[in-house]
Amino acid sequence: MPRSFSHLTPRYIVDRTREKIYRRSHPGLPWFSPQAIAFLQEYLLPTDEGLEFGSGRSTIWFARRIHHLTSVEHNADWAARVREMLAAESITNVDLIHHPRVEGSNPDIAHTAYVSVTSSFKPQSIDFAIIDGIYRAQCTLRCLPLLKSHAVLIIDNVNKYLPSESIAPNSRSLEQGPAGADWNEVWQIIQPWRRYWTGNGVSDTAFFFKP
Repeated sequence: MPRSFSHLTPRYIVDRTREKIYRRSHPGLPWFSPQAIAFLQEYLLPTDEGLEFGSGRSTIWFARRIHHLTSVEHNADWAARVREMLAAESITNVDLIHHPRVEGSNPDIAHTAYVSVTSSFKPQSIDFAIIDGIYRAQCTLRCLPLLKSHAVLIIDNVNKYLPSESIAPNSRSLEQGPAGADWNEVWQIIQPWRRYWTGNGVSDTAFFFKP
């Protein structure tokens, strides 16, 4: 398939340049939009319990602000690197779990070890869940019952999976709807929830607050 450059508009180039400058000047921050990070700095509490799919510098950033974080990563080399970063920072309130991506043409994603980390949590036991790794729709579905009332579901790159009016490339339009059956199931559940949708013209991060 030929590569598409349709997203390379002047506006996107400006937004992408601004994003790169922001990340380089804030190397310790998660790769979320600036609005998302500003919100989280005010929202997170030292007593919070969190679950993160997709480890990285966000793991360290969240761990410094909350009581405990469980972080799930599929890439073995990257999981080892994040463990090194945690050790270097003397951070001990993170359980970093490695489960690889399942090979094969038709894996039962919902029952992979990666997604099934959720089975170790009790219903309504976590204050937030971060969806930023593989198998996002399945992880989201399994996280919903785990969230406490008024807890927050955080979906990064949400514009690629749920419909919106986002200007970021590869966004799902309102006419297109969710990206597949699992995302449609997610959308039917969380669509009525109060939300805060942020973006920087390159990608979006959204917060959905469980009633």
